[in-house]
Amino acid sequence: MPPVPAHLRLIEPASLPNVWRVPELARAQEVVVPTGHAALDAQLPGGGWPVGSMVEVLQARSGPHVWQLLLPGLAQAVQKQAGPVALVGSPFDPFGPSLGAQGLPGNRLLCVKADKPAPRLWAAEQCLRCADVVAVLAWLPQAKSAELRRLHMAAQQHDKLLFVFRGLNARQDSSPARVRLLAEGVDSLRLHILKRRGPPLERPLVLPAWSQRVAALLDARKGPAPTPAPASVTPLHRRSHVLDRTAAIS
Repeated sequence: MPPVPAHLRLIEPASLPNVWRVPELARAQEVVVPTGHAALDAQLPGGGWPVGSMVEVLQARSGPHVWQLLLPGLAQAVQKQAGPVALVGSPFDPFGPSLGAQGLPGNRLLCVKADKPAPRLWAAEQCLRCADVVAVLAWLPQAKSAELRRLHMAAQQHDKLLFVFRGLNARQDSSPARVRLLAEGVDSLRLHILKRRGPPLERPLVLPAWSQRVAALLDARKGPAPTPAPASVTPLHRRSHVLDRTAAIS
């Protein structure tokens, strides 16, 4: 039997770096930033947020889940690169002291106020093109697929972290996002991975309500149980009061 020509021989997919099998997570070649959530990293190709690609987060309504989800990864990103994290059209004002206590100083935030869709899109694209910007978080509930694709391409060209937030009504729309998530819950955060380069994830991931830093702070604040005062001690009529604030999750 004559030998099979080289161009007709079967090629093992594992030997091709850009080919991935459907039952497996893609072996991502792009740069990633760890999310700070081990369970989520294990479910994302490359083990983190893709740099130079759009990540889309769908929510029933905008809320503090943004920081619960993104803060650990953003804190790592700003440590490696100087420059701001741009918030475009954020529906709420971030609480700087809390973010700073968790690794994202308030002076590293750039808040861009824009109420109408067109100015928001323009501002988000300009931030992506700015060399100093580390990451862009944009609230674009009315953006169309073609407009999102333009932002995705800008993120690719300039190697930026890009997170876009939209409502649940966009779930059936096509999206250029490399990773697409649905976030829900009140205390603990439940994440449904709607899109990734790999098999679908049937069950949602549950992330803790507190970051590791805040959990450690709260545990430290508990301290030992106070010793009750003897019954014979006369209570003081004048006692100073100190305002005691627990780090808030913005």
